[in-house]
Amino acid sequence: MLRRDLLSTLLAGTACVAFQPALVRAQEAPGDYPSKPVTIIVPFAAGGNTDAFGRLVAQGLDEALGQRFLVDNKPGAAGNIGAAQVARAEPDGYTLGMGTVSTHAINPSLYAKMPFDAEKDFAPISLIATLPNVLVVNPAIEAKSVPELIELLKSKPGELTFASSGIGSSTHVAGELFMAKTGTEMIHVPYKGSSQAMLDVVAGHVDLMFDNIPTAAEQVKAGTVRGLAVTSLERSALLPDLPPMAEFIPGFDATSWHGLFAPAGTPLEIVDKLSAQVQQIMKQPQAQERLQAIGAKPIGNTPVEFVAFIAGERAKWAEVIKAAGVTAE
Repeated sequence: MLRRDLLSTLLAGTACVAFQPALVRAQEAPGDYPSKPVTIIVPFAAGGNTDAFGRLVAQGLDEALGQRFLVDNKPGAAGNIGAAQVARAEPDGYTLGMGTVSTHAINPSLYAKMPFDAEKDFAPISLIATLPNVLVVNPAIEAKSVPELIELLKSKPGELTFASSGIGSSTHVAGELFMAKTGTEMIHVPYKGSSQAMLDVVAGHVDLMFDNIPTAAEQVKAGTVRGLAVTSLERSALLPDLPPMAEFIPGFDATSWHGLFAPAGTPLEIVDKLSAQVQQIMKQPQAQERLQAIGAKPIGNTPVEFVAFIAGERAKWAEVIKAAGVTAE
């Protein structure tokens, strides 16, 4: 009873009903779950970070629970198409989905019309990992540190450009957060992906960008761009020489994150069972090594902790997006 009371109290505060007691729609008892293959919908294309994290978790759940966990990529609309399929799925534990900072924290404020309610239509299971962005500049830019960049931007308001992987992407809103906290102004240049954006920063067509650390690290190490800071609250082992942005801008945190979700109404026993397994997977040395190799930080937390984390992220990005007047439509 204490467990359910704690969940009810937290969820009432975040306007989320995902964990309210629900009737088990499946014929089997939750303790028998899973008795058949489970689909994990990844709302982005194969080969990306979300896909990699989804497959890592699927493999771990395969081994731990003795059933196939199959990844199904459903990309489109910044993750909204795949996430909507999860929201509409039968809440029996046999359709799960990967969610990200985009689908569950940024998009609800970015899109005027959403195909799902990010708070009410999902049962968060566990945060899998966080992935920092890296602030990089073309080597021709005089600034060699964050304070020097801020000084440069203030001396040339609205003259420098920053690239992103698209309007509303984590790389875009990181730039908006930076401008809001430093009182600077840049011109946003959106691309359809981070690869071309980074190529144009390397070529000097765009001055700077915030990019996910796996791709940014390669360019920083090659010397084609200059790294100034990571956007996590602590240094990254992948680029240990770069300071966190928070050293210069207190509280600055603009990380991408990836977690596992079930449809709202999924029995609490199933949600807890899956969460416990994900937490164990994230503690395994092999999983930690794979994630740390690309600069990701393994997490693995409880549903209660994940709900609170999402609420904070949604509020933060809603404020940034509103202040910047950003819209995807």
